[in-house]
Amino acid sequence: MGKKRVMTPAKDVDLSSTKYKREVVQAPHLTGFVFRLFVRIIEAPLIGPIIMNILKKENKMDEILRHTVIPEEPMFKPEYPPQEMEPGVVVLEEDGRPEDRVESALKCLPHYDVAELWENSSASFRYWKIRDYAHAYRSRKVTPSMVAERIISIIEDNGRNKPPTPLLISFDAAEVREQAAASTQRFEAGNPLSILDGIFMAIKDDIDCYPHPSKGATTWMHEVRTVKEDAVCVSRLRTCGVIFIGKANMHELGMGTTGNNPNYGTTRNPHAPDRYTGGSSSGPAAIVASGLCSAALGTDGGGSVRIPSSLCGVVGFKTTYGRTSMEGSLCDSGTVEIIGPIASTVEDVLLVYSAMLGASPANRISLKPSPPCLPSLSSNDNSNALGSLRIGKYTPWFNDVHSTEISDKCDEALNLLSKAHGCEMIEIVIPELLEMRTAHVVSIGSECLCSLNPDCEDGKGVNLTYDTRTSLALFRSFTAADYVAAQCIRRRSMYYHLEIFKKVDVIVTPTTGMTAPIIPPSALKSGETDMQTTANLMQFVVPANLLGFPAISVPVGYDKVGLPIGLQIMGRPWAEATVLRVAAEVEVRILSCINVKSAATPMKFLPAFCVIYNLFCHSFYYYYDYFFGKSSA
Repeated sequence: MGKKRVMTPAKDVDLSSTKYKREVVQAPHLTGFVFRLFVRIIEAPLIGPIIMNILKKENKMDEILRHTVIPEEPMFKPEYPPQEMEPGVVVLEEDGRPEDRVESALKCLPHYDVAELWENSSASFRYWKIRDYAHAYRSRKVTPSMVAERIISIIEDNGRNKPPTPLLISFDAAEVREQAAASTQRFEAGNPLSILDGIFMAIKDDIDCYPHPSKGATTWMHEVRTVKEDAVCVSRLRTCGVIFIGKANMHELGMGTTGNNPNYGTTRNPHAPDRYTGGSSSGPAAIVASGLCSAALGTDGGGSVRIPSSLCGVVGFKTTYGRTSMEGSLCDSGTVEIIGPIASTVEDVLLVYSAMLGASPANRISLKPSPPCLPSLSSNDNSNALGSLRIGKYTPWFNDVHSTEISDKCDEALNLLSKAHGCEMIEIVIPELLEMRTAHVVSIGSECLCSLNPDCEDGKGVNLTYDTRTSLALFRSFTAADYVAAQCIRRRSMYYHLEIFKKVDVIVTPTTGMTAPIIPPSALKSGETDMQTTANLMQFVVPANLLGFPAISVPVGYDKVGLPIGLQIMGRPWAEATVLRVAAEVEVRILSCINVKSAATPMKFLPAFCVIYNLFCHSFYYYYDYFFGKSSA
């Protein structure tokens, strides 16, 4: 038939002959009645598989998985060679107490200047950092219980908004008050547990946080899976005194990139209520972007922390696969997913990460992780390390975005970084991007289906949303041979990237190929399928998931209609410290640039007061006025 294609072994591929190919997804965009009808058809015994096979053929999935001879052996989970220690870092004790790790992390940060709380307060919106709250608590100007009452009021008001903007799926005001009272007592006694004591966080609904149920944003998961204790990462944060406000909204079972959820309502983007937040960690990102919480935890199996962080203008951090324990999450047996922090600043991400890190015993044996490290941002070592930084950029891929505003803003941020430190920009080539994306879909899809099959076979599947059922129909079409072929591609992609990391320290891209998409009104009730938008949002995030590399999204500006743009920084295995170091410096450079401009004209680097006020009934400046009697609005 002439269909068979034989791949050249990865080590023999001539990268100079690699040509970038833009991915165009061949699939319908459906909402409403037509979408519901489509789902019924693809679930039908005879015609459904035929339609799915046609869609897979048009998108070259069968060509890649079934008509190609792949010479590499399969890699069923990430495998890494030993890594050299990063320069200018502080090593953390993985088996030590979370509070001690947070104390070590605190020493890595630049000097805290209380005056920054009040400087230029009328020029632009400003998020309070964790250290801002800690200072307010320790100076007795405010207590965790006072903050709790304001948060409870906002959440309750938010439930009456039109249109509805559901941030939380599970919330118990009495439980929040109880946690806050305990924290307040510790501060009154002069015995806070850590810098995180009294800090409010939200937890994505697929991570266990006792006594809340973990529904995964379904209507039934809590009926078949009970929560008896905190997930490991949540337990570590609780040990540090963190106050959990509840379980945040998400795209059902994490199977989507927009955050659409007909079960509990679709979370709106704080920058524009008619736009998606991105997913699947929609609620956590929106909660942080609104100023309601300092940080939140999400899960990231296909950009699900980084995508919504980028679209909402906050920081989202994905660690190396296995760096943090997945025990106590709905996706604890996968090979592409991690639990990661979302916060308004890199500094706050660093503090939360230091508390929650720690590989599971099984991953310590199989992955042999390097010791966890943090960058020393408070010393000259930071400048020295950045001066020798090598930044990898695959320009045709970098520029393949929905609007040139995205790539331009990301380039501006990199230029500021290079100008300040003399970092070396190195052009790289990443081959077989389409094959890598296909391997990721097969990997995460097969793993999701495996965990859901028992409940779907028991009849629960019909109670899932239509877009989740669409994804499952695709996943069911994958064979065991498809899965093995995907793992062979994983090994090829790992080889290419590890070779690149011999020449560069980080790889940079925009986080997403587009800014926040508009929510079709017809999608609110029944959801939607829009695979081209999914491809645009996942354009750059897949390598970090399939290969398990650490990556972070940091905001670098806005497009012409005021929607946030994120820059993604991806590092080599176990190089969280380098990724955080670069992100922190990008953040400093962007903020410095904005502050210089705002001396003449107020700039909207962070969410505008009016947007936050209209969407959430209050803004962070409302907190400001409430606590200190110094309104900046």
